[in-house]
Amino acid sequence: MIHHLLVIALGLICCCTTSTVRAEVPADYRGKPFADIYHKAGTPNIPGIVQCALYDLGGEGVAYHDTDSTNNGSGKLNLEKGHQRAHAGEYLWFFRKDEGVDISFVKDWADLNHTNLVSPHINQLYIGWTENGEWVNYTVHVARSGAYRIKALYSFQTNTVTFDLNGKPAATCRLPVLTANYHQWNFGTIGTIQFPEAGPQLLTFHYGKGNNFAYFEFEPVAKP
Repeated sequence: MIHHLLVIALGLICCCTTSTVRAEVPADYRGKPFADIYHKAGTPNIPGIVQCALYDLGGEGVAYHDTDSTNNGSGKLNLEKGHQRAHAGEYLWFFRKDEGVDISFVKDWADLNHTNLVSPHINQLYIGWTENGEWVNYTVHVARSGAYRIKALYSFQTNTVTFDLNGKPAATCRLPVLTANYHQWNFGTIGTIQFPEAGPQLLTFHYGKGNNFAYFEFEPVAKP
């Protein structure tokens, strides 16, 4: 009787262990979630928002790929006094200025002096000066598995973008509406992605020429 109960108990333990297997970031990945004195949360959660400019730490070829080593926003354009807006400050003017990914922030006179389809918040960081073949990595924590709708705050061309999950293709998305230029913004659904497991995972965003990208919102798709 005691032996029989022990076998049942062990079986329950095994079942529980099997049912709670969680995804992991690939073991050979050398990047780390972005964090600093202002952004202390580290790994973004899904469901939730992934800020494009907060891609992983690790440098060219690890956390990102950019076609040149100059940050054309923080390390070039925002060196000009006219772009050092008083509503921001040095932290935003020169955000990640020594890295190749091109970053800037939403400015009063460039992005908010006209009507947008959806207006971003002032000082919102974004990736710009995009080129074909560029990508960035995000270490994310998925709270629960399943299908998620992806929404994006973006500008300009109706390009196709893709996402990889742990090094494998996971979603092909289309920016839904053409805006007038790089400083005319929209927020809308671009596609869906399936996360087969919960837990920490590596999300890679591949993009091309013709857009600015501020953030992605991942929300669960309601089951019928």
